[in-house]
Amino acid sequence: MPAPSLSKRPSFPVELSIVVPLLNEAESLPELTRWIHRVLTQHGLTYEVILVDDGSTDTSWEVIEELAETDTHLRGIRFNRNYGKSAALNVGFKETSGRVVCTMDADLQDSPEELPELYRMITEQGYDLVSGWKKKRFDPLSKTIPTKLFNGVTRWISGIQLHDFNCGLKAYDHRVVRSIEVYGEMHRYIPVIAKWAGFRKIGEKVVQHQERKYGTTKFGLERFVYGFLDLMSITFVSRFRRRPMHFFGTMGMISFVLGMLITLWLVSEKVYLSFHNLEARNVTDQPLFFLALTAVMIGAMLFLTGFLAELIQLNGANRNDYLVRDKVNLT
Repeated sequence: MPAPSLSKRPSFPVELSIVVPLLNEAESLPELTRWIHRVLTQHGLTYEVILVDDGSTDTSWEVIEELAETDTHLRGIRFNRNYGKSAALNVGFKETSGRVVCTMDADLQDSPEELPELYRMITEQGYDLVSGWKKKRFDPLSKTIPTKLFNGVTRWISGIQLHDFNCGLKAYDHRVVRSIEVYGEMHRYIPVIAKWAGFRKIGEKVVQHQERKYGTTKFGLERFVYGFLDLMSITFVSRFRRRPMHFFGTMGMISFVLGMLITLWLVSEKVYLSFHNLEARNVTDQPLFFLALTAVMIGAMLFLTGFLAELIQLNGANRNDYLVRDKVNLT
C-alpha cells in the first residue's frame, strides 16, 4: 500500500534572499554588494539582494540602478518618500523568493560574513528565526545603555530570551516573512510578532558589529520612547485582537464592582449610624462616594468599549485569518 502523499516542499529560485532597507547610504552600497557577492559565492549559495530605498535624498537610487546593470543578483525598490524601516522591510519581504530570508542594514555595520551560518541555522537546525546579537558594540554609552534597558523590558514582557531585539541582522524561514506584517515602527519586535504568530523556535547568534564607515546614524534617542509605546501596542493587539472583550470587559467589571462595593459600604455605614442615633455625614458629602461613582462609570464605559470592539471583530474581514502550517492529502 503506497504511503500517503505529504504536502510537497516548495521549490525556490534561490536559496537566500537578502533584504536591505536603506536611507542615504550611497557611499556604502557598492562595497556592501561586493562583499555579499564574494562571501555567498565562496559558499556556493544562490542568492538575491533586494535593496529598498526608503526615500533617500542623496544618490542612493542612482547607485542602485548602476549596480543592477552589472549584477543580476540585485533588485531595487524605491519609495516615493521616507516611510520608515518597517515599511521597507514589509515591502521587501513580499518580493523575496528564497528558502531563507535575511535582513541587514546598509551601513556596513552588519557583516555579510555571518550570512552563511545564519542560513545553515535555519535550514539545518530548524530555527524559524535567528536574531543577531552584537555582543561587542562600537556605539557610545548614550546608545548602549538605553538599548540594554529596552532589551531587558522586551525580554520580560515577551518571554523571548534574546539579548538584542533591535539587531538588523536576522534570518527567517520563508514561512515567517509570508505570515507576518510589519508596520509602524514594529521592526524592533519582529521576533515578538513571529512568536505570537506561532513561530516559536527562535534562536540567537553572536555577530560582528562593525564601526560605521560612511555617513551618520539615522536614529535618535526618541526611538526608545517610541519603542516602548510600540511594545505596549503590539502586546495588546497580539493578545486581545480576537477577544477584546476579555480585556475591556475584565477591567470594566473590576472597576464597576469596586465602585459598587464602596457605594454599598458608604450606604450601609450611613444606615447603621442612623439606626443607632449616631451622627453621620450624608453619603453624597463624602469624597469617597464620588470616587466610587467614577469607578462605576469607568467600568460601564470599559464594558461597552469591549462590547463594541467585539462586534467590530466579529464583523471584520480578517476574523478567521488563521495560519496553516502544513497540509496532508489536501489540494
